[in-house]
Amino acid sequence: MCEKLNSKKSYFLFELIFVILLISYFSYSLLPKNTQPEFKVAIDRLVLYLNQTRLQAFIDDKYDSSNPKWFRKRWTLKFLNCSETVGGIYYSIFSDENMTGHANADESLKDPLTKKYIYSSNSCEENNSNSEYVLLTKKFGIKNITMSCNSTSSIGQLSFGSDGKVYSRLSTEENDASSYLLNEDCIINFISNKGDISGIKVYANTGFIEKI
Repeated sequence: MCEKLNSKKSYFLFELIFVILLISYFSYSLLPKNTQPEFKVAIDRLVLYLNQTRLQAFIDDKYDSSNPKWFRKRWTLKFLNCSETVGGIYYSIFSDENMTGHANADESLKDPLTKKYIYSSNSCEENNSNSEYVLLTKKFGIKNITMSCNSTSSIGQLSFGSDGKVYSRLSTEENDASSYLLNEDCIINFISNKGDISGIKVYANTGFIEKI
């Protein structure tokens, strides 16, 4: 009698486990395939970084009457391609203090949460000093970026002034601080390897940033 009861219990448990597995499988299969937590995290973090950059520009006035190219030190977000051997896209946020036109870690903004530099070289290598969130392709599967306000020959950039204005590029000419002022709202679209699409909007008149 006991053997029959134990057998029935075992069979019942087997059936229960099988049903739970079926429910789990069908629940997963019915989930929207375009929902990737890591993709959402990457865009949310970039919105945070852009707002931090805008705030940093407000409190860090770069104006210098003795330097006719002072405006080239404005806080800038720049999207870049990793080296050909690596492939992919990354970004850095920096103020070009040494006026070379290239970012380095020491000139870069720091993540307020992790205290890591919002920076990478084109080798797109992970390390303990730099934020992983800048590695858009390597870490988050983002394969393409388009910017409606891009006025560069590469993917694009945005620079923020202490007056709240936003620029799509920084002039290389002396005393040319007002060129490339954003006159229309800028839409930045991100496309993942799996077809997910998300966007960020930067308002021209206010510099306000939101996810769309």
